[in-house]
Amino acid sequence: MKSIKTYTQAGFTLLELLVVLGIIAMLAGIVGPQVMKHMGESKTKAAKVQIEDLAATLDMYKLDLGRYPTSTEGLQALIESPEGAKRWNGPYLRKSTIPLDPWQQEYHYVSPGEHGKFDLFSLGADAKEGGEGEDQDVVSW
Repeated sequence: MKSIKTYTQAGFTLLELLVVLGIIAMLAGIVGPQVMKHMGESKTKAAKVQIEDLAATLDMYKLDLGRYPTSTEGLQALIESPEGAKRWNGPYLRKSTIPLDPWQQEYHYVSPGEHGKFDLFSLGADAKEGGEGEDQDVVSW
C-alpha cells in the first residue's frame, strides 16, 4: 500500500500581517516626532559650530590684514582678495564657496558689529529674526 504525502504551506495570514503593520505604524507615530525634534536641535548645533569656525577664520584674516572684512566685502573676502588688500594671504577657507547655514540660507555678517568687532549670525529655520526652537537665531556673540 502506497502512502500519500500531504504538503502544507507555511506562511503568515493576512490578519497577522495587518497586526504587524499596525504595530510598526504605532511605533513610528511615537518615535517619529522625537527623531524630528533631535534633528532640529542638531541643525542648530551645526550652525553654532560653523559660526565658530567662520569666526576663527575671520580672526586669521585680521592677523594678515590688521582688520576684519567690512560689511561690504563680507565673507567673500575670505575666499577672494578684496580690492587693495596687499597682505591678503588667502583663501582662508578650504572650499571655494562660503558655506550656507544648515537651513540653506547665507550667514549674515556685519562689521563693525553691534555686539563686538563683527556680528555673524543665522536667522534659523524660519529665516526671520527671533524665534524659539529650530527658528531661533544662532549668533556669534
